[in-house]
Amino acid sequence: MVKSMTGYGRAERHTKQRKIIVEIKSLNSKQLDMSARIPTLYREKEYDIRNTVGRALGRGKVDIAVSFENLGGAKTGCGGTINAALFKSYYEQLVRLRSELGDTNGNEPLMTAVLRLPEVMQTEMVKIRPEEWAALAEAVDEAVENLNRFREQEGEVLIADLLKRIDTIEELAAQIVPLEGERIETVRARLRDNLEALQVKVDNNRFEQEIIYYLEKFDITEEKVRLKQHCDYFRTVARESEGVGRKLGFIAQEIGREINTTGSKANHAGIQKLVVRMKDELEKIKEQLLNLL
Repeated sequence: MVKSMTGYGRAERHTKQRKIIVEIKSLNSKQLDMSARIPTLYREKEYDIRNTVGRALGRGKVDIAVSFENLGGAKTGCGGTINAALFKSYYEQLVRLRSELGDTNGNEPLMTAVLRLPEVMQTEMVKIRPEEWAALAEAVDEAVENLNRFREQEGEVLIADLLKRIDTIEELAAQIVPLEGERIETVRARLRDNLEALQVKVDNNRFEQEIIYYLEKFDITEEKVRLKQHCDYFRTVARESEGVGRKLGFIAQEIGREINTTGSKANHAGIQKLVVRMKDELEKIKEQLLNLL
């Protein structure tokens, strides 16, 4: 199924000690651009989480956020303790320096400064049980699944809109057909008026031959045929399962070439107006394709 690159997925898992929350957001991007916010408690699994998400999503700007809530007095994972002897040594030295410098500030800023000095704070890593790692992995898998479901729903909406705009382009192209005969007569009349203004004698047979040769340069039959082929191919590719965004982008470029060539050959105000409307629809298609996986 066709997917959008925009999506959101969330999942939770509970263990005896913690509630684990995983949230994944994605936006459009040419490549896979991933960022992760993972607490220190689960940092060693960051590589595995990134691999799981990257393989499942393929492309897009992806933001992964893992958080947890402690249940039943569980430790946070990095229990901090103060090295009392080292703290006391630093503190006494700073007190003496403050006295010598005549500093009259209170003790609170001093204590804060001491706590930031090297090795004053000691951390004790909490060992994570296997069932908690398993719960984290399950939460990541479910969040990815939910995000992909969101992407599929968005993809359906995008494809429906794109196909509707392709239909509009073909309808506008069909409106050019009755204007082509009018264009030929307009060009013929303009050339004849110019010749009459010159007051020169003209061979009518030669004049008609030159008109035919001249109008061949403005013939858009090939452009109309190729435009129809590209639109049909666009619909065919849009029905494929995955990874159609780039393909449809290339087809849209080809559609644009045919529309531009039609505009350059138009030589008719009514046709030019239709071409402008076709270009407008195509630009909207290109904008939508940027968000398609």
